[in-house]
Amino acid sequence: MRRTRRTALTGSAALLGATLLVTGCKDVDLPEGAPTGPAGPAAPGGDDGRAVSPLDNPDGTKPGLAAITSDADKAKARTLIQKVTTKGRGPKTGYDRDEFGYAWMDNAPGDVPYAHNGCDSRNDLLKRDGEKIRYRGGSDCVIVSLTLRDPYTGKTIVWTKSNATEIQIDHVMPLSYDWQMGAAHWAKGKRQDIANDPLNLIPVDGPTNGAKSDSGPASWLPPNKAVRCSYAVRVAQVSAKYDLPVTKADKETMLDQCGG
Repeated sequence: MRRTRRTALTGSAALLGATLLVTGCKDVDLPEGAPTGPAGPAAPGGDDGRAVSPLDNPDGTKPGLAAITSDADKAKARTLIQKVTTKGRGPKTGYDRDEFGYAWMDNAPGDVPYAHNGCDSRNDLLKRDGEKIRYRGGSDCVIVSLTLRDPYTGKTIVWTKSNATEIQIDHVMPLSYDWQMGAAHWAKGKRQDIANDPLNLIPVDGPTNGAKSDSGPASWLPPNKAVRCSYAVRVAQVSAKYDLPVTKADKETMLDQCGG
C-alpha cells in the first residue's frame, strides 16, 4: 500500500513539473492534469451556461455575453438601441491611450464597479468571466491561469499568464472611437471611468480583438453571429451611461442585429 501511494505521488509531481516546463511561467499554479494550449473546441453559440444576457446585466458585473434569442427580448433590445443618439465621427487628432488613464487602473473616480477594490481592472474582468481560476501564490488578485468561454468566437480558451495576450480585454466602445465621438472634450476622470468600467469591458480572444481595432459595429461585429444582438445591446448600454453617440451607420447595424 505504501509503495503504491509513493508511486502515485511521484507521478503527480512529474506531471506538475512537466506542466510548469511547458508554460514557462513560474507564477503558474495549475491543478494536476490541467490542459494547456491556446484553445479548445468551440462552445455552441459561445454560451457556457454562466453567461448572462446584457438585458439582465445593466452594470456589467455579471459574466459573459449570452445570446438574445426570444422575440420579446429582441424587441426590448431594439427599444434600447433606438434611444442611442447619432453624430458623425470626428477627427482622431490628439488621441492617446494615456488620455484615458494608465491601463487597468483601480482608482477610476466615478460610478465604476470594482474600482478601489485593491485589484486592477484586467484581473477583475478575468475573475468575472473566467472559470477554473488559479491565482499567483500569496495573491487573491493576480490570476495566472483560467478557462474562458469567449463570446466573440465561441471558443473555449485555456489560458496561462505566460501567454498573456492570448486573452485581451475588449473595450466594447473602443477608446479611440470614444475620443472621436466626444470624449476628447470630457474631463479626464470621465475618460478614466469608461476605460475601466466593466460595462464596457469583455475578456475575449486576443487576435479577434486585434482585428476589431477601433471599429464601430458597422465595420466590425463578433464572428459568433449568435451574440451579435447582445453585442449591439452592450454598445447601446455604454452609449446611454456615458451619453456618447454612435454613427448613423453603427446604429442601423445595431438595430439590424436584433431584427430591426
